[in-house]
Amino acid sequence: MNAQSDVMVVAGVLALHYRIFPTDVYEGPTGTATCNYVARVGDGRRWFVKGYPESAELGAERRALELAEFAALGGVPVPAMRRTVDGDLIATDGELAVSVAAFAEGAETAEGGLYGERWAAVGATVGRMHRMLARHPDGPPRRTPSHEICDVERGRQRLERLLARYAKQPPSSPFGAWARDTARARLDELPAKASMLKALPTNLAAQIVHGDLSSLNVMLRGEKVVAVIDFRPPAHRSPMWELGRIVLDPRTVLNAPDWPTGLATAVAAYREANPAMPVKDLLTVPRVAAGYLACSVYPLSEPLDDPPAVTPQSEAYGRARHEALGVLCARLDEAEEVLRDLLR
Repeated sequence: MNAQSDVMVVAGVLALHYRIFPTDVYEGPTGTATCNYVARVGDGRRWFVKGYPESAELGAERRALELAEFAALGGVPVPAMRRTVDGDLIATDGELAVSVAAFAEGAETAEGGLYGERWAAVGATVGRMHRMLARHPDGPPRRTPSHEICDVERGRQRLERLLARYAKQPPSSPFGAWARDTARARLDELPAKASMLKALPTNLAAQIVHGDLSSLNVMLRGEKVVAVIDFRPPAHRSPMWELGRIVLDPRTVLNAPDWPTGLATAVAAYREANPAMPVKDLLTVPRVAAGYLACSVYPLSEPLDDPPAVTPQSEAYGRARHEALGVLCARLDEAEEVLRDLLR
């Protein structure tokens, strides 16, 4: 179907399954694996419509939406879901499957980085979310070996496999060549990163988390968090990894020279909202963030895995991600000292 026929089908699904009669439907922000639309109704309100690909596992997608609704019960700003006339979170009509949520009016993603009051706002929001998700019926928090959270051996295997693929299929673009060379350098530096990670406690917290808390999935209006979106199905992961992923986003680390102080502000707000999290875990946020980046092959694998997905924006993000790893490692002692002063 072309874009015009797509929006007509979406409009029909909204009317039939949701009793939403839009005056206008148009393509919305592009998702990683979804086709998104915005529907406007007569009173001016807008709805965000997520269209799932045919390959989507709709059972898992429903669990992700249910997790978002569960988080909202704890005061997390999650856009209200609109259920179908049958009470379902996802409507299916032929090959099309969609979910519908309130549109976050006047909001922007956190891609611009954290600054000012945004540090505390994001830290407090993540703290409230983790405090609520710790009560999720899929299981209480538990302790997990730290080497499973930053798995250096798994990272080594991924990097070696990636380099073997590049040897068989040499890169055909400048970014591909950079990605191959960076993967080689990352592999060479891995023993030093493994030594760095030995300073982590033997065990760290693991619990149900958002699962994809990137800067794209935190929406702000000014310096206030107004929406957390795109949850993944419930799974136990490190809450400190998730906190570090958003507050130490590569663009924040590179654009905010005072990021260790900002990190401390975010962690203080997190701790106030989620006082059950042990101090020894909170101290690990920058080290876990650095270890996770060191063991990751994204987006170094994209030139081979999905060449059309490589855009100037994703190239810039890939380079920023690698540069931020260097900055995190260089200032790790400083960041941890600031946190120790705060949390002692």
